[in-house]
Amino acid sequence: MKNGIILAAAFALSTAPAFAQATQPAPEPQAQTQGQAQQPAVKTVSIIDITELPEKARAQVAEIEEQRSEEELMKLRESIKTSPALLQALEQKGTSAAEVVAARLSRDGNLTIVTRKEG
Repeated sequence: MKNGIILAAAFALSTAPAFAQATQPAPEPQAQTQGQAQQPAVKTVSIIDITELPEKARAQVAEIEEQRSEEELMKLRESIKTSPALLQALEQKGTSAAEVVAARLSRDGNLTIVTRKEG
């Protein structure tokens, strides 16, 4: 994928203003891997369950899931596990890295993590 680990969960910030979110101070930026484009620094983190997204955004997340490999999903989840601040934000929402299905980092540093409850 173009953005590697960072996957687009389009409209999560712009079309779902009423969703419940846990906003945390940004975790410290991790070192960039070779070949990965410079990403903006994370300023805020929002956690949202896919069921809280508008239908159009859900469809876009579903499309991302269809195009993404299992390996890419595992890399995304492992990347999240390396950040105590992200793990804490997920825990506060009653979820975990294992339930993350997509993430989007906006140009202004807003990281939105989309989860899906297992079961």
